[in-house]
Amino acid sequence: MSAHAAPEGPAASGVSRAFPAVIATLMAVHACMAVTRVTASLWVLDRGYGEWIVGLLQSLFAVAPVGLSLWAGRLADRHGFHRPVGVGVLMGFTGAVLALLGQWLSALPLIALSCLLCGGAVAVAAVAIQREAGLMAADPSQLKRVFSWVALGPAVSNAVAPVVAGLLMDHAGYGWSFALGVLLPLLAWHLALRVPRHIPAPARSDAGKPRPAWDLLRDPALRHLLIINVAMSACWDAHSFVVPVIGHAKGLSASGIGLVLGSFAAAATLVRLAIVRWAHHLDEMKALRSAITMAMGILVIYAWLPGTAGLMVGSAILGTALGSVQPMVLAKLHQVTPPDRHGQALGLRGLASNGATVAMPMGFGMLATASVPFAPLWLMASILIGAQWSARKVMRLPMR
Repeated sequence: MSAHAAPEGPAASGVSRAFPAVIATLMAVHACMAVTRVTASLWVLDRGYGEWIVGLLQSLFAVAPVGLSLWAGRLADRHGFHRPVGVGVLMGFTGAVLALLGQWLSALPLIALSCLLCGGAVAVAAVAIQREAGLMAADPSQLKRVFSWVALGPAVSNAVAPVVAGLLMDHAGYGWSFALGVLLPLLAWHLALRVPRHIPAPARSDAGKPRPAWDLLRDPALRHLLIINVAMSACWDAHSFVVPVIGHAKGLSASGIGLVLGSFAAAATLVRLAIVRWAHHLDEMKALRSAITMAMGILVIYAWLPGTAGLMVGSAILGTALGSVQPMVLAKLHQVTPPDRHGQALGLRGLASNGATVAMPMGFGMLATASVPFAPLWLMASILIGAQWSARKVMRLPMR
């Protein structure tokens, strides 16, 4: 299936000039979630709650996306960019306000509800943003470049948000860090309004009825891409869980923990910039197999990395591997999916990733409590063996 945009899409109507605003909108929405996640994790640890509570809160970031991803895909295919982004902005703003109130009132349930809403905000907005960006590409090489920029949005927010949040927590208190999360959705909507509006043509089957997203799973290439995406996303979640827990156990400051998380995200940012520059030289599946191998290696040895500096180096290597995954998966997904169903395919991807993320952090917390804090990383290293098998299967399948 060709990756060309549909005639009514952004590339045809000149909306591609708004591409920077599309990426900036994603960065602002995602930064709201990133600030809330790291601040909430450290707040509950500071209040004396156990690691399993951290795992529970991180799981909540994925609960709403499980229920909303397919709906978000249909909404994006039907209405385009602004309506789903508006829904995401409203959810993020509401969640950030609840987190701020929860900190003031020392109310853990409000913090939990905030995590639920902020996670849902990213899921709803990101599907529309990814779909909009994909329509701006005319060939597979451009798809890799476009989705490298799309992937840079979360990478930059993950690099900057934990560091800024850590500095605010250390020097001004948790309330100021939560307050930063309130401002970011407002910035996101301001940026979204700079993107011109266009209404996509509705997707129809031969019988004239809307096709369910589930029938896309008949394509074996799409199925294996989802397996790879879930496994590598779970590795990202394992790292996000382990760093605050280990950092707190070792007595690292909030700023130090933020620097470790920031080094991971900075490496993910740099590798995506490299993909933008050398996209035409890269084969998606060979790049994915290399990333899986690199991630497996660093996950195995991460437990023995010394001090803050060692954790920063290990996180940077892992960030390089995992950061290269999203552009390749999204580019390949758009090649194997009909253009008028990109939103549904992206919704399925979100459902699969977040479905695993709901269970994984809670499981990570229980595993770390019952054994050693680094055990989640060793678990993920073993799971990546299955991802390598799926990558080999995709390489052997004929492309449309």
